[in-house]
Amino acid sequence: MCFSKFLVATLACAACALAQSFTLEQVMSAPFPSAPVAAVSGGKIAWVNNTRGVRNIWVAGPQEYRGRSVTTYTADDGQEISELAWTPDAGAIVYVRGEAANGAGEYPNPASDPKGVEQQVWVVSAESGAPRLIGEGSEPAVSPKSGHVAFVRKGQVWSAALDDKEKTEQLIHARGKNGRLHWSPDGARLTFVSSRGNHSFIGVYDFAAKAVHYLDASVDHDDFPVWSPDGRRVAFVRMPTVDEHKYFAAVRSGPPWSVRVADAAGENAGKEVWKAAEGDGSVFRGLGSEQQLFWVGDRLVFPWERDGWTHLYSVPAAGGDATLLTPGNFEVEHVAATPDGREMIYSSNQNDIDRRHIWRVAATGGAPEAVTSGTGLEWSPVAATGGALVFIHADTQRQARPAIRLASGEVRDLAPDAIPADFPRDALVSPQQVIFSAADGIELHGQLFLPKDGGGQRHPAVLFFHGGSQRQMLLGWHYMYYYNNAYAMNQYLASRGYVVLSVNYRSGIGYGMKFREALNYGPTGASEFNDVLGAGLYLKNHPAVDPAHIGLWGGSYGGYLTALGLARASNLFAAGVDLHGVHDWTEELGIGRDDAAGRLAFNSSPMADVKDWRSPVLLIHGDDDRNVNFRQTVELVEALRGRVHMEQLIFPDEIHDFLMWAHWVQAYHAAARFFDAQLSEGK
Repeated sequence: MCFSKFLVATLACAACALAQSFTLEQVMSAPFPSAPVAAVSGGKIAWVNNTRGVRNIWVAGPQEYRGRSVTTYTADDGQEISELAWTPDAGAIVYVRGEAANGAGEYPNPASDPKGVEQQVWVVSAESGAPRLIGEGSEPAVSPKSGHVAFVRKGQVWSAALDDKEKTEQLIHARGKNGRLHWSPDGARLTFVSSRGNHSFIGVYDFAAKAVHYLDASVDHDDFPVWSPDGRRVAFVRMPTVDEHKYFAAVRSGPPWSVRVADAAGENAGKEVWKAAEGDGSVFRGLGSEQQLFWVGDRLVFPWERDGWTHLYSVPAAGGDATLLTPGNFEVEHVAATPDGREMIYSSNQNDIDRRHIWRVAATGGAPEAVTSGTGLEWSPVAATGGALVFIHADTQRQARPAIRLASGEVRDLAPDAIPADFPRDALVSPQQVIFSAADGIELHGQLFLPKDGGGQRHPAVLFFHGGSQRQMLLGWHYMYYYNNAYAMNQYLASRGYVVLSVNYRSGIGYGMKFREALNYGPTGASEFNDVLGAGLYLKNHPAVDPAHIGLWGGSYGGYLTALGLARASNLFAAGVDLHGVHDWTEELGIGRDDAAGRLAFNSSPMADVKDWRSPVLLIHGDDDRNVNFRQTVELVEALRGRVHMEQLIFPDEIHDFLMWAHWVQAYHAAARFFDAQLSEGK
């Protein structure tokens, strides 16, 4: 860059700095709560707080319900905390620290700790004391009776005593990759899923007999086992094995899935108690919760999208017709059952398609009842004892925070003192819901962030595309950490004078099956480019936008769409920031280009149009990415080198969803500087 251009860019960046009223670090400073879990007795609640990358377990309980940390980790070291499980007496919490290994058996080590790291199971007292290591592993399941915890280590099932008085031992030696552990109500048996590539079984381990048997084995994929309340039977989902290449395209129908019930002792053949109808919705579509199948009383509750929307249905455990519990044009996402087994608590976008609220409905049917409403968002409901309900809530300005709704109806934040004093709540803008058309006429939803005190002037603008692609951005702080950070970044850009449009493009969730399973999307035609183009034209024609200074950014699938926009429409998009995007579908999917499907996949990729790419780009990627191969960025750099202004920010040892808060901050600072230089220069 010559000196004159450097001076202009510097002045432009200075103007942006004067316009902003808070720093990036401040808007990303609030703790992100996740994984709320209620003890089976005593009313205690536990969850994970991630504060600037420092993750700790917090608890709260009657009567005050004031949260406090029971672990004392202090470093932004990239070691996740997850899979919390209370002991039956509510005296301790078992949890997992660290992320799973990649295909080479390497655990994520984004801090490049020379000592190395591993994923481990720990236990910590809910009152006081240091955490105690149980051992390498994940997926802990605490026995309701015996004082033991079962867990998974390298695909095998292990067991350990919580009092550390017995040697940790491998419980089951089984073929395949084993997981999804569930104890029977009496603690005498343990179910697990044994995944074996093109099929999977439901296994049962009998502690008295020290024996394993498999329930109603078939060539299909059996998953999501759940015990009957009396511990005599196990229900599970059966999904027919299909050609996985079909999932490279829209999948609206297929061989129907079913719900089966088997005798836990394995003495009788399993029974099909319900089967999806042929046609749309016949392919299993899961919930946002870990649990997909619920045995409540004498009924089984499960998700189904027979009418084109993900809803809850229930069926008698003995078999019969399914009852629709949640009718309407909306989607159910996070689901839990009440302790008495009478009701289902869930989050959905019912009557508010770009938000989430909590609802409840009887497991036998009836009209759903709204628990929360308004202009905020609520998610991850957990039914606690005494009629209390725990959830996480947020809005456009107030960040995500855990709360409890007592039986009296009073709502209390569980950790109000955890919010930093300089968190810039009042300086944030409230994004507007906008509805516009894609280039081919499909209706799209988005959130429009307008700078405060715009003064009628035109601003540089950027589009944001989420990843997934099965995600949905909302009118407020997001329930996923990745998109909670992205929301903060969009607020930061708005504070620097940018108009930001966050686009919910086709193949995302929230708007029904046909929108999600969009025709010709991704490697089967890149139909989402119509959404990229439509969103760009919407900004170009907006009175607050300078049409010559429009950029775009996104991560993962959003990185793919960013690169696609730059490759196909450099005349519309002046710059882009691409975080770990897909650039060649054939490379990512491991398919050749010698047949029609392979050629279509390549032609649906940014690499197919790289010769027309003229706009500058910043590429950001971690080289231990387990979702999008790092080679995607390597090959794009090779193709653009010497032709296009290109910058790169590479994080050694970091994964796809950056584990270190410092890396998110570094990436977003680099993106803001890049946009300042490319879009604000000369204004």
